[in-house]
Amino acid sequence: MTESQAGDASAVYENLHVQKRNRTEGFVVSCDGTHAIVAALAGKGDSASEDYWAVGQLISIRVGDNRIVGMLYKVDTGSGTWNKDEGNMIHIHVELVGEITEDGDGKARFTGGISSYPYLGAIAHRIRIGDLAAIYENNDERAVQVGCLSQNNEIPALISIDSLISRHFAVVGTTGVGKSTAVTLLLRKIVETRPDVRVLILDPHNEFASAFPDLAITITDTDLDLPFWMFRLEEFSEVVFRGRHPIPEEVDALRDLIPLAKMQFKGNGQPSLRKHHDMTAVTADTPVPYRISDLLHLIEDRIGMLEGRNERPHLKALKNRIEAASNDPRYRFMFASKTIEDNIFDVVSTIYRVPAHGKPITAFQMSGMPSEIVNSVASVLCRLAFDLAVWSKSQIQTLVVCEEAHRYIPTDQSAGFAPTRSAIARIAKEGRKYGVYLGIVSQRPGELDETILSQCNTFFSMRLGNERDQEIMRKAIAGSSRSAINFLPSLANREAIAFGQGVSTPMRMTFEKVKQSQLPGNHLYDEQVAVLSGDVQVDVEDVIYKMRFPRGVHSGLDEMYDNTPGIKQPLGENQISEQRPSLADVEAQVGAQPPRYGSQQPAANQGVNREELAKLFTEEGSLHGGRDRFARPAPAPERAAAPAAGNGARDLINRFRK
Repeated sequence: MTESQAGDASAVYENLHVQKRNRTEGFVVSCDGTHAIVAALAGKGDSASEDYWAVGQLISIRVGDNRIVGMLYKVDTGSGTWNKDEGNMIHIHVELVGEITEDGDGKARFTGGISSYPYLGAIAHRIRIGDLAAIYENNDERAVQVGCLSQNNEIPALISIDSLISRHFAVVGTTGVGKSTAVTLLLRKIVETRPDVRVLILDPHNEFASAFPDLAITITDTDLDLPFWMFRLEEFSEVVFRGRHPIPEEVDALRDLIPLAKMQFKGNGQPSLRKHHDMTAVTADTPVPYRISDLLHLIEDRIGMLEGRNERPHLKALKNRIEAASNDPRYRFMFASKTIEDNIFDVVSTIYRVPAHGKPITAFQMSGMPSEIVNSVASVLCRLAFDLAVWSKSQIQTLVVCEEAHRYIPTDQSAGFAPTRSAIARIAKEGRKYGVYLGIVSQRPGELDETILSQCNTFFSMRLGNERDQEIMRKAIAGSSRSAINFLPSLANREAIAFGQGVSTPMRMTFEKVKQSQLPGNHLYDEQVAVLSGDVQVDVEDVIYKMRFPRGVHSGLDEMYDNTPGIKQPLGENQISEQRPSLADVEAQVGAQPPRYGSQQPAANQGVNREELAKLFTEEGSLHGGRDRFARPAPAPERAAAPAAGNGARDLINRFRK
């Protein structure tokens, strides 16, 4: 800066100290193509430079008819001292991020490239409000406002919803910064803009049920009906082995015997170890019903075969594992239904909201599930979301939101469950072609699988203190805006650095406030407030009871629960049993308690037709062939009122199975 220029700048400051100053001039003294240093004279007094050259703000540098935009990331005096009685020369370090030009009508346009770089002595000043609006203007007609700029709350922060979900997004930030609230806001905007998209939230902390009382259904571990036969072999093995490493010999036995059990359920006669002519159509992964009792009988038959002497120890161990899992009260959502029926239509319709009937969001609460089975359930849900999108020809579009995603897709390949990682990776890599999208939420991006995280093209990075997490975000953001990541440790609550396909340019923004009634985890906060007030009387006996019997009291083979009206079945209220009862048991039940198999059971005051009951135990009267004797629950109102789709729900499931 020359002496004359410094004198002119000093005169300007002297003239402005008695009036409101909204722009401050400086001069470029250094430029290397990506960064520039601006020298400016700060006025006298303790607050001479207050609010004029603030870190994190944008400034503009005049170059001909254009204005270069730079982000201020560092301010110093050069000498390291400050004199409050005289003017101080300061250095403003900026990162060049783009250029403002004006069209023929005088409207400002922002581009990420720079046609002419600043020269020494070029004038720099606070950016105009019009230029600021042009930088963050979103050309997408369906862009929605989710907040405002941190630099100027009059400039809206606009997000392109189509780009946000079609190219996947991630919300990261340490705990307590408003991450879940930001996700709640984004999901409401998505549902409002894209009513054709269903949302499935994998919620490990049971937070989102209270966030969407008007838009979501909630599925918990107590009312979930996810039959075991919908699990693929790897997923079912994870359940059987309780998260431990599977034994290959036992997995091979399951691979051979599960198809036989499925064929038996389809009514193809007695099980046979010879390859049936239809066996090529059914595998251990085919989502076709089968009975655990049939699988156990097949294992017993193989144990009794002479040539199977060497594998008997493995088969006996496998049988014990299956019996233990099927009798574990924590796994009742898989084995609660004792009469197996093909209810995949109800499961899919309920979980994936087909039709939505005004509630397109499913909050899938997973905190009550055993930790060793959460991965299997997540794998099934993510896999089904993708398969439904493929086989419906993109008619069933789903956004899968993985809260605490580092649980399912950790960096350590050996720590995560391979089928879950594979299902989520498939959505991340191929999902946008078919209409299934991914939202990742995590407080530790450094612990996420980098391959999957790299498929997310829009990021909302809230406060992050860990250097590893900051480095992951620095790699993800565009090179010309990397200095914005330096602000991550000091971001305020509700504040984020947004960048990627969903925004026009990287921006530091503040999310809108969410209504108190729509905050995630409202019920948890209310409970904590009640506890802190000291007004809550804790019933230790009730707490221990729930620990012991999380799904009600187990009372034998008939799986009766003392809860009234019993275990909740969102996909059908009738409680039924898997094994066909003996004649004596059926006769005793008919005379001792109301029928449990539907409206076609004989009344309690009527005699039992033993000949009819005997037919249930013959080959001709198999459960499959005589299914009409057990009346199926009436169709749910949602299914009954659903308009006929192009190919029909059953046709879709049939093609999906093939």
